Amino acid sequence: MSELQIGLLAIGAAVVAAVLIYNRVQERRAKRDAERNFRSGHDDVLLGQPVMAQGADRSSGISSESPYQAPRATAHAAAPDEATQPDPAIDYIIEFASEHPVAQGALREHWAAIERRHARRALLAGSADDRSWRAGLQLVSRDGAIGEADLIEFRSAVETLAASVGASVSAPEMRVAVEAARALDEFCAESDIQVVVHLTGGPFAGTKIRAAAESSGLALEADGRFALRDDTQRLLYTLGTRDGAALSAATMRDAMPHALSLSLDVTRAPDTQRSFESMARLAHQLASVLGGSIVDDNGHALDERALAAIAIQLESVRARLEARGVTPGSPTALRLFS
Repeated sequence: MSELQIGLLAIGAAVVAAVLIYNRVQERRAKRDAERNFRSGHDDVLLGQPVMAQGADRSSGISSESPYQAPRATAHAAAPDEATQPDPAIDYIIEFASEHPVAQGALREHWAAIERRHARRALLAGSADDRSWRAGLQLVSRDGAIGEADLIEFRSAVETLAASVGASVSAPEMRVAVEAARALDEFCAESDIQVVVHLTGGPFAGTKIRAAAESSGLALEADGRFALRDDTQRLLYTLGTRDGAALSAATMRDAMPHALSLSLDVTRAPDTQRSFESMARLAHQLASVLGGSIVDDNGHALDERALAAIAIQLESVRARLEARGVTPGSPTALRLFS
């Protein structure tokens, strides 16, 4: 094979990888844009108002009435944990402090209402002496950037909570936070990539699929897909039917899917390169055992060169995320891309 032919093959593999990743980025971006279009885009006069650092008014309070489910955790200050601490890189953080220790019961009821209202986006971390706290509201998730009205509501609720326990409040200016949220959302939309490769040529015997998956360390989970997780239960990648039909232990013997899909969520999977290499090895193993072909979304064959080109693209994405302080698979990444 001449150098020209080798060069053309390498270029072709790189193009296939770029197209595959581009398609996934466009799908995620379209989803974000559609959801964002339903949000209010007008400016709010309250956004220009400075945040007051003031003494508390004990007569203020927050209604505990809410249609949401009970909170997952209380406001009790625990040992520092990255997953439970507000992060200035992705949260709007309000600090409040009291001259005297505050009983946890006084905070719990008020914070529970705030947490229910803002679901997974709200975090509260307290000091060991129960005198100071940091309340954070996540600025961005896969649903998009936080809305202006939600940010105003959160600040007002935290100020009321602080007043109820006699604490003074300090918070950053909201307009800056809204602009930061929009910029972060754009970055996340560009980095939110899912790599999916398919195995076609079935039907494939369910017993053989299960044997190959389990020999590689995957386990069948409740959602009907096989999953590989690390020692801390972080998801690396999944294997399932291409048409989305759920698999189960009871039906694996009779299952005969015509195509399979292996999927890796780049931002949420730790150790991007090793996770993808593991997924690629399983794809080859399945192709060998089942007699199928590895293809992309458009049915184009993915050979070793194409998979290597995808790995290079993913390394670039990983580097871009880490440069922004978001390590794939980290608590920050899991919050941002959820």
